Amino acid sequence: MRSIAIVTGASSGIGKEIVKTIDREYANIDEVWVVARREDRLTELAADVFVPLKIIALDLAIPASIDVLKDKLAASKPNVKLLVNAAGYGKFGRVGELPLEEEVGMVRLNCEAMTAITSTVLPYIPRGGKIIQIASSAGFAPQPNFGIYAATKAYVISYSRALHEELRERNITVTAVCPGPVKTEFFDVAESMTSVPFMSNLPKTDPKSEAKHALKDSRKGKPVSTYGPVAKGFRIATKLLPVGLLLLASRAYMKDKA
Repeated sequence: MRSIAIVTGASSGIGKEIVKTIDREYANIDEVWVVARREDRLTELAADVFVPLKIIALDLAIPASIDVLKDKLAASKPNVKLLVNAAGYGKFGRVGELPLEEEVGMVRLNCEAMTAITSTVLPYIPRGGKIIQIASSAGFAPQPNFGIYAATKAYVISYSRALHEELRERNITVTAVCPGPVKTEFFDVAESMTSVPFMSNLPKTDPKSEAKHALKDSRKGKPVSTYGPVAKGFRIATKLLPVGLLLLASRAYMKDKA
């Protein structure tokens, strides 16, 4: 039985770098199934790595896409040693001011699709398998003007930690990776409708380093992974400070920058 990894959101950002890291460091993976909307980028990625890629061009925000993946798994019956859910996006803006399709779209992709993929793939994950869910440090506390995205990532963190405990008896670990700002296309998408200069000014980590750290913490079986000063600092702050105080500070900061 072939041992594979499945990586969604593999056409860019952390998902793409995770595929490259698997290529360099995971000799026990025979093939990587890469899932994303942009087939041309997946084809380019296949030319950059030695590990064989199975290109699956799907828009995971469409429920029928999950059925396509389900059928491919049933036909191949692979041994999925690693599942990485990296597909997702965010939009800055007040609730009700963003287009409804954008607000609902974040929930569909970041929460519904991630949950559906995990449940679909889980029967093919053996003992000792690993699941990585790309969440965000934004999920550690409510984020005014980024409220829906932050809420979706809070769901990812909570869901992943619960699943980590549920799968303990099967020796399958689930790691919620919670990056801060990363040098990816994320901010091009997130700020396309609302300019948020202070977010752009935060120090950003490198996606290659984020990917390596995520896989390292997954191998260690950590339920939550943070990397970089912004993510680590914010996580500590949310543990020490009450939510009301964090919201007050956020409101004061936004008012000062207005």
